[in-house]
Parts: sequence; structure tokens; C-alpha cells
Amino acid sequence: MTLWWVRHGPTHCREMIGWTDAPADLSDSPRLARLARYLPAEAVVVSSDLCRAVATADAIQGSRRRLPHDPALREINFGAWEARSFAEIDAEDPDLCRQYFSTPGSVAPPDGESWDALAARTSKAADRLLRLVPSAPHVIAVAHFGPILTQIRRARGCSAEAALAQKIDPLSVTCLHWDGTAWQERAVNHHP
Repeated sequence: MTLWWVRHGPTHCREMIGWTDAPADLSDSPRLARLARYLPAEAVVVSSDLCRAVATADAIQGSRRRLPHDPALREINFGAWEARSFAEIDAEDPDLCRQYFSTPGSVAPPDGESWDALAARTSKAADRLLRLVPSAPHVIAVAHFGPILTQIRRARGCSAEAALAQKIDPLSVTCLHWDGTAWQERAVNHHP
């Protein structure tokens, strides 16, 4: 099976909006049409349950079969840092803020989620898609920056720091193929 990870459309937010339900700007119709044409016609579509991912999936679905929205594909939960600027968080707790971003792993914001927790949640969702859709050779998963990076890390076997250095633009495609034993990277941050 091949998982076609699509990052949702841009939100234009400058704050941390993990679980904050900010809408996507889907005004670039030609770009969405190119994206929809590029993705496999026989694929099934699933998305995070956050409105920016749902609306993006709606825009590219076409005649493809749709699976129920999956909350396990949500962005990382920033907890008490949600909808706040980096500067504000850094001023409030500079040590935790620096530790969270410079050494991603088990450190989490207050009432939030660590990188490791996000990676475990997203990997379980990807594995579940393998079992739920065994007859579908292609699944389009419309998700977020963080979940996509966790799966790049999984395919590359690299560190969290190395994965976080990878750019994942809004409306880009990251293609990962399951060969029966491991995830193989086919394309990252591709712009059709």
C-alpha cells in the first residue's frame, strides 16, 4: 500500500495551532485541481477531524471513496500553548520552550503532547489504515505538519531533530510506500 500524505491548506496563523480548529485557505482552485489530478484516482481518502484537514480532503476528494475523519491524524496537541505565539511562550517558560523544540522526544507542553506521543499516535493510525484498507493500494491521508514528519522519520529511521528539519509545505504531498516489512520514502514535500 502507498500512503499519500497531504498537508492541509494554509491557515496563515502565526500562533501554535495544533488542536486549535483553524480553517484552511483553499482559495487557490487551480492548485487544488492540480493536486487532485496528481493523486491516484483509485485511492481512498481519510483526514484528520480538524476543519482545515477535512475541508482540504473535501476539495481534493472528487469521486474517491471517503473514510471517516480520524482524530488520530490530528496535529500535535500544544496544550496550554495552543493559539499562543512562540515569543509569548518563550517569555513565560524559556527553559521548557527551548527544551521542547531543541530536543524533541518526551518533553511536552503543560497539558499537551510530546513528539514521542505524537509519533506513537500517528504510527498507530498508519498501521490501522494498513489493516482497514487491505484491498486499497493507495490511501490519501490529509493531515498536518507534525504527523507527516513522524512518518518521514519512521521511513528514514532518522532522529526527531533530523525529521523536524524537513520542510512540509501546505498542500504538498509526501508519498510513503509499505513494502510488506517497512515504509519506503517515494517523495517528500512534492508540489504537483
